[in-house]
Amino acid sequence: MSLLLCHLSKKLNLYIFEPKTSTMAAKAEDVLKDLRSGKYAPIYFLQGEEPFFIDQISDFIEKNALKEHEKGFNQIVMYGKDVAISDILNNARRFPMMADRQVVIVKEAQNIQNLGREEADQQLINYIKNPLPSTILVFAHKYKNIDGRKSLGKELDKNVVFVKSEKIKEHLLPGWIEEYIKGQGHEINNQTAVFLAESIGNNLEVIANEIGKMFLNFTEKTTITKDHIQKFIGINKEYNNFELTKAIGLKDVLKANKIVQYFAQNPKSHPLIPIVGLVYAYFSKLAVIHYNKNSGDNELAKLTGVHPYFLKEYKIAANNYRLGKVIDNIAYIKEADLRSKGVETSGGGMEDSEILRELVFKIMH
Repeated sequence: MSLLLCHLSKKLNLYIFEPKTSTMAAKAEDVLKDLRSGKYAPIYFLQGEEPFFIDQISDFIEKNALKEHEKGFNQIVMYGKDVAISDILNNARRFPMMADRQVVIVKEAQNIQNLGREEADQQLINYIKNPLPSTILVFAHKYKNIDGRKSLGKELDKNVVFVKSEKIKEHLLPGWIEEYIKGQGHEINNQTAVFLAESIGNNLEVIANEIGKMFLNFTEKTTITKDHIQKFIGINKEYNNFELTKAIGLKDVLKANKIVQYFAQNPKSHPLIPIVGLVYAYFSKLAVIHYNKNSGDNELAKLTGVHPYFLKEYKIAANNYRLGKVIDNIAYIKEADLRSKGVETSGGGMEDSEILRELVFKIMH
C-alpha cells in the first residue's frame, strides 16, 4: 500500500483493506456499528434477497457520510438501469470539492447495464484493487447475488465490505424483532415477538415500518404488549391470521368460523391472498412433521422453520390431520389460491369471504 493511500485512509478514517483470509461476508449489524462510530470503507457491495439491510446501510451512508453543505457537489446517487460500469467508475475517480471525501451510491445495482460482462467486470475489478480513498462507493444490489465462482465475485469477497443480505428464517424472526426493538430503546418479550412475527410475516421493511408507527406513541422506554400491537398496529389479538391457523390446527371450528366472519366484515384489513399463503405454509409444515415424525424437537424446529415455543401446537395439529388429509388440504388451498387470483375454476365468481369460508370448511371437515 502506498504512503499516500495510508495517509489519506487515516485522515478520512477509512478502513485499510488487506486481502481476507476467509470468504465470510460481513454482517449488516457489524457494518452499521462501524458506520455509527464514523468508520467508512472505500467500497461497499450490498447484495441479496432481503432489501431491508441493504437499504439500512446505503441510507445511513447517504444521510451521514457527508455534512449537509458538502452533499451538493460531493454526493452522487445513480440508478443501475441508467448507467454502465464505466459511468460509475468515472464518477468514483473524481476528487471531492471543498470536502475530504465524496459519496457515490448506485441504487438498484442489479440493473447495471453491463454488469456481468467480462470487460465491465474487469474494469470494476481493477478499481477494487486500487480504489480512490477519498471516495465511498456503494452498490445496492437487491434480490440477486453476484456469481461467487467468477472473478468479480471472488474479488468482492476479498477486498470490499461485502454484505450478503439473506431472508431471515421464520424461526429466527422473533429473536430479530426482540433485538430490533431493544435497539430502538424499548422491550418486548419472546411470546409477543412471536405473535407479531406470525401476524405480519417476514417482510422486515413492513415490520420495521409498523413498529416505527407504534413507537410514535411512546415518550419513554416501554415494554411492548399484545394490547399495544392491537391498538397501534391494528392486529386484533383474538382475530388475526395467527389465531386462524391455530384454530384450524386445533380443530376449533367455532373459533375458526368467528375469525372468518370477522375477516369478512373487515376485508381491506384482511386481504385473502396473504391468508391463503399463510394457511398453505401452515399445512406444508404439518407435512414436513409427518415425513420426519421420528425426528427430535430441535430437528423439527429447524426443518419446519417453526419457533420452538410453538412446535407443540404444530405437533398437535399434525395429530389432528393425518398425512392424507394434509395432502388433500394442500390441494384445497391451491384451488382457493387460484380463485383468489381470478383464475377460472369450478367455483368461479365467488367473493373473497366465500372463498375463505369454503376453504376453512373443506380443511376442517
